[in-house]
Amino acid sequence: MALAAVLLAGGAVACGGDSRSGSVKEEPSEVTPVAAVARAAKNSEGITSLRYRVTGTVPEKGRLRAEASMSTDPLTMSMKMTAPGRDRDGRLEIRFVDEVMYVGGSAVDSGKLQGKSWFRAEPAVWGRGAADNRSSGVLPRQIEGNPIVQSTLLTGSTDLRMIETETIDGTRTTHYRGTVTGDGLRAAREAAADETSRERRIEGLDQFMGLGVSDTLTMDLWIDGDDRAKQFRMRAAPGDTMGGVGGGPLDLTVTFLDIDQPVAVKTPPAEDTAALADDTLKS
Repeated sequence: MALAAVLLAGGAVACGGDSRSGSVKEEPSEVTPVAAVARAAKNSEGITSLRYRVTGTVPEKGRLRAEASMSTDPLTMSMKMTAPGRDRDGRLEIRFVDEVMYVGGSAVDSGKLQGKSWFRAEPAVWGRGAADNRSSGVLPRQIEGNPIVQSTLLTGSTDLRMIETETIDGTRTTHYRGTVTGDGLRAAREAAADETSRERRIEGLDQFMGLGVSDTLTMDLWIDGDDRAKQFRMRAAPGDTMGGVGGGPLDLTVTFLDIDQPVAVKTPPAEDTAALADDTLKS
């Protein structure tokens, strides 16, 4: 996989778990879980930029922690990850601008950088492993999806329930939980009321398939007072039926820190980047 040769071997990055605080058990307003989750999914459609935090574990890579900013139109993003527990501190920084991915940090093998600070991979595709995508494999595929779309996966659940009200990063939320399967997402796709919703649910199904887990995903969703997702958590065993790779469970928590704020991603200086060469891929 592209750039796999330039990254240090071993598990990826930092700490996981269910990030919540100040739990207070009380009933929210009389809105059914199905209606609340559908409303949050609908409200996500207009989000064009996002700053978010990811913590948890992914199959084969282990524990991770990352903070990222992304804009959907045009698609740009920046992400910083840390990897305590390695011989080095395992920092990795990714920038995606104009279909070019830049990778730097102490987790990159400096011996292959030719004295530069960044690798440059192009053409690069964010969110899928296309055959001509030289950036494939830089990040675990479970965190290379669009978290806005991932937050809508719970619309495919048939066993939704409200858990309690909780405070997440100072924001009052209502916590919902359910299980999601590929079949459930296909049914939700077919039941979409309009073409926009249908396309979003098709994208959600694609992202579910890309998680590389068994055919059942347990998902928690925290919805704020504006009927928008504040946080979600995905848990599943690695699977074979969905193209999983094994090596441990998936348990990721994604917290939305800001939405619809300006996102500026700076391109590294050309003189400080080394192009990814074919012989690098084979080494």
